[in-house]
Amino acid sequence: MPVDSSIKKLLIVDDSKVSRMLIRTHILAQHPKWVISEAVCGEDAIALVDKDPPDYCTMDINMPGISGTHAAEQILSKYPSIKMVIFSANIQETHQNRARALGTILVAKPVTEKSIALTLDYFANSK
Repeated sequence: MPVDSSIKKLLIVDDSKVSRMLIRTHILAQHPKWVISEAVCGEDAIALVDKDPPDYCTMDINMPGISGTHAAEQILSKYPSIKMVIFSANIQETHQNRARALGTILVAKPVTEKSIALTLDYFANSK
């Protein structure tokens, strides 16, 4: 049976239920076939990725336990093909530089149609 290449797996990592719901809703509105999983902290994200690596990941920075950037670093060191976008309300240059160093981009919160458009554009066009 052929695999449908339009079906992608996305992992949403955020301790905010509202942020996860907004990301999920916006993404599914444009990509209704995508399979979406969620994690509420970096440790859960790492465990989920180890079980079933997604194509894409959105990662919050400030969460209980390890930070999103630490989780991103651990995930991307093992699974460099995952395309990841880091979401944060804190868009200071240090966070932007860290995101770039990890090979990701930083998108400002709150989650909006614009931030999701930036995310989807990055997923579609990044190497």
